[in-house]
Amino acid sequence: MRNQTIVKELILVGLSEVPSLQLPLFLFFLLIYLLTLIWNLLIIVLIVTDSHLHVPMYFFLGNLAGLDLCSSSVTVPRMLFDLHTQTRQITITDCLTQVFFFMFCATSEVSLLAVMSYDRYAAICQPLHYIQTMSWKVCVQLVSIVWCLSLIHSSIEVCYTFQLNLCKSDIIESFFCDLPQLFQISCSDIFINILLVFIFVIFLGVGSLIPTFLSYVYIFNTVLKIKVKGSRSKVFSTCTPHLTVVFIFYGSVFF
Repeated sequence: MRNQTIVKELILVGLSEVPSLQLPLFLFFLLIYLLTLIWNLLIIVLIVTDSHLHVPMYFFLGNLAGLDLCSSSVTVPRMLFDLHTQTRQITITDCLTQVFFFMFCATSEVSLLAVMSYDRYAAICQPLHYIQTMSWKVCVQLVSIVWCLSLIHSSIEVCYTFQLNLCKSDIIESFFCDLPQLFQISCSDIFINILLVFIFVIFLGVGSLIPTFLSYVYIFNTVLKIKVKGSRSKVFSTCTPHLTVVFIFYGSVFF
């Protein structure tokens, strides 16, 4: 058997190794990151301070804004640091910590989008029972379930990844740590890890996409039955923000 050197530290390749592009990329992504922070913080502050927005739809939207803020903060600051200092080394512990929070935020967003679609379904298709169906207690319970499922998912994935021996290379072909890149440089058997990825993708990914799709099938069906055109557009406009986020999120994922 040939000797294998276990990797203790990784190198993130980043977006580009061309020296002349480092500063433009740094400024560009710094601007986007700051705009993302300001936009999401404004949404959260507005929802908290305006009593008219203390309804389930905006409660979920505030949680989604918080998750978007967190998911951006998991990857972008590290990328900006690497672009500015040219220090691309990252320890295994820091790398897995980044994987944990990245997966936690991604899973939470997928699950929360499904919960938000159910909220719109209850508001439009069952308006008479909406107050009982989506009470504050139910809303808090749904968000708590989303956070718990995401915590369990990311914990299991990271625990199994932590057991891998990384020895094929110390180079990560990305600007942040993710499971596929770690699997590529592993010299351990990754069958269980890949199996877990597929199981969670089916259970959480597809399991969240189907309720979202079915909710909007019922919503469209209900809206089309409304004979007054003005009322139809008014009802559908309440779904526009959520539907836009769904298309952006799943469009990016599928791309």
